[in-house]
Amino acid sequence: MTDRLVIALAQLNPTLGDVRGNIDKLRRARDEARQAGADLMLASELAVSGYPPEDLVLKPFFLDAVEEGVRELAAETAEGPALLVGTPWRGDDGRVHNAVLLLDGGKVAASRFKHDLPNYGVFDEKRVFAPGPMPGPIPFRGVRLGVPVCEDIWTPDVVECLQETGAELLLVPNGSPYEAGKADQRLQIVLNRVTESGLALAYLNQVGGQDELVFDGASFVIGRNGALRRQLASFREHVAITEWVRGEDGWDCVEGERIAPPDGVEAIYGAMVLGLRDYVNKNRFPGVLIGLSGGIDSAISAAVAVDALGADRVHCVMLPSPYTSRDSLEDAAECAQALGTRLDSISIEPAMQAFGTMLAPLFEGTTPDITEENLQSRARGVTLMALSNKFGKMVLTTGNKSEMSVGYATLYGDMCGGYSVLKDVYKTTVYELSRWRNQVHPEGVLGPAGRVIPERIITKAPTAELKPNQTDQDSLPPYDALDDILNCLVEEEKSVDEIVARGHDRATVARVWRLLDRAEYKRRQAPPGVKLTRRNFGRDRRYPITNSTLSLI
Repeated sequence: MTDRLVIALAQLNPTLGDVRGNIDKLRRARDEARQAGADLMLASELAVSGYPPEDLVLKPFFLDAVEEGVRELAAETAEGPALLVGTPWRGDDGRVHNAVLLLDGGKVAASRFKHDLPNYGVFDEKRVFAPGPMPGPIPFRGVRLGVPVCEDIWTPDVVECLQETGAELLLVPNGSPYEAGKADQRLQIVLNRVTESGLALAYLNQVGGQDELVFDGASFVIGRNGALRRQLASFREHVAITEWVRGEDGWDCVEGERIAPPDGVEAIYGAMVLGLRDYVNKNRFPGVLIGLSGGIDSAISAAVAVDALGADRVHCVMLPSPYTSRDSLEDAAECAQALGTRLDSISIEPAMQAFGTMLAPLFEGTTPDITEENLQSRARGVTLMALSNKFGKMVLTTGNKSEMSVGYATLYGDMCGGYSVLKDVYKTTVYELSRWRNQVHPEGVLGPAGRVIPERIITKAPTAELKPNQTDQDSLPPYDALDDILNCLVEEEKSVDEIVARGHDRATVARVWRLLDRAEYKRRQAPPGVKLTRRNFGRDRRYPITNSTLSLI
């Protein structure tokens, strides 16, 4: 029996499916933990496979590779430190579990299976994993460790079971994706479990981007009295060494470094940068292509790209038409210069003329309308995709959540691309982010300090410039009103009456709802993008394309 434990919290960024690479990452973290004198290292949920593995765990060859890697790593624990590692694991009955394994003494010394499998929002673990039984504590060096997994602590039952069966402290591996306001929610959940059980708790989260999800890390330890003992970094890897001691009242963590987590637009920007960086790097793209229009959406997208990847991996292209203003040309050039990116200009006027000639016989007798406007957007999309095909860089889509909500985007035009950092960002937040980035040089970014988005881009009226003297407000309500209505409809699921009670015009609310409903077929064809809010377009919000709910308004 011991009265002191040194536990390393390994907040790592795994790559989904890269079992060898993830095992090597765990091995390096364990070496760091050994040098610091750790007895045990805790890794995050499914750190061996990456999280969420989705249907990969339905493939036997993948599970074979996971088991081989785990047993190889276990053999290295003949001498400490031991490992608590998350991994997919087949039970004795052959069913696949979301497991935590204790690797100690050169073998898999113990296993515990996640009991409460989430099946809401972005989670569908019940589809691929079997739930485990209520867990008991794991004996380690004379200490009974409670190891609930992520969702297991979001309700009281599992922790209550662990406490009643003798657990002395709680070590919780997590795969909890970022969304605005989530940090406070996690903290409150942990405080509830600590208060109920009287046990200190280490909350270890994954970090890194995985398709639409971004895991922010921000791991922490709460003492038996509810005090914050440790706070790890956000949006980056961090191996923290924590010291635990047995006192008269039980085990507790010694107070140590606490790195304040970002909030507000700083956290949103950090998630955007990490999400794009990992999407590009883990999918092995050499860089990104951006259609830089001189507008605010493409400007902030370019800033995020440079901060994530460096200016040398970002190629901006101006695609002017006869309707492009001199201001837009100048603003795009100034933005590219401030960011240090390459900027080329390719006029789409020859493509517009070619389409006009091709379609003239069938369009005879009609008047120009949105059809000709969409052809401009599609000419730009074809051009960017041609550059992507030729040189290998991924096209970064620049549409924001406000536009995608109401269908103010063109299929096969400005919706072309492989990823979007603004997919879950309302237009009003785009302005906040742009002003903030001009004032702040975030830690760890690769882009320059100072003003990177020209002031005129922020202050001028937004416009698609698809016809003379066009502005967004020709077709849409003012963005402050539109975004509030959309937040009520998308995030809050409020009724028309409830939204009108907030001071909005009933006809405007009904129109926005119709636009939102009608654009679902477009959103189904949109590229993935960083999840930042509670209800992103994708797995968070699954609405039928064909439905008649508009008749109920």
